[in-house]
Amino acid sequence: MSKYLFMASMDIESNKQQIFDDVYDKEHVPFLAEVPGVISIARFQTEKLRLSIGGDIKDIVVENQPKHTALYEIESPDVLISREWGEAVEKGSWAKEVRPFTMNRKHILLKGN
Repeated sequence: MSKYLFMASMDIESNKQQIFDDVYDKEHVPFLAEVPGVISIARFQTEKLRLSIGGDIKDIVVENQPKHTALYEIESPDVLISREWGEAVEKGSWAKEVRPFTMNRKHILLKGN
């Protein structure tokens, strides 16, 4: 059975950083982790990337890359359109106290081989 990664990336207004982190860690991730078909969730922040490639060390820059990314390992793309997912993304403080202050949002679905 193939596994999928759903990637949600975004920036947040600087004065909302603390509430973003608190709500993401204490509410949003726990609610989504309870959704059937969600295997795991991990949060990351974009860092400067230097990479050795072709005998040279290069600085890799992705223009307009959001600072925050969450990776959701899921069993199927259907998880993202399930009733349980829809309810979980609206629970708690996320929908009213965080989402309106996010920007530069990017969502990507990847399928494992």
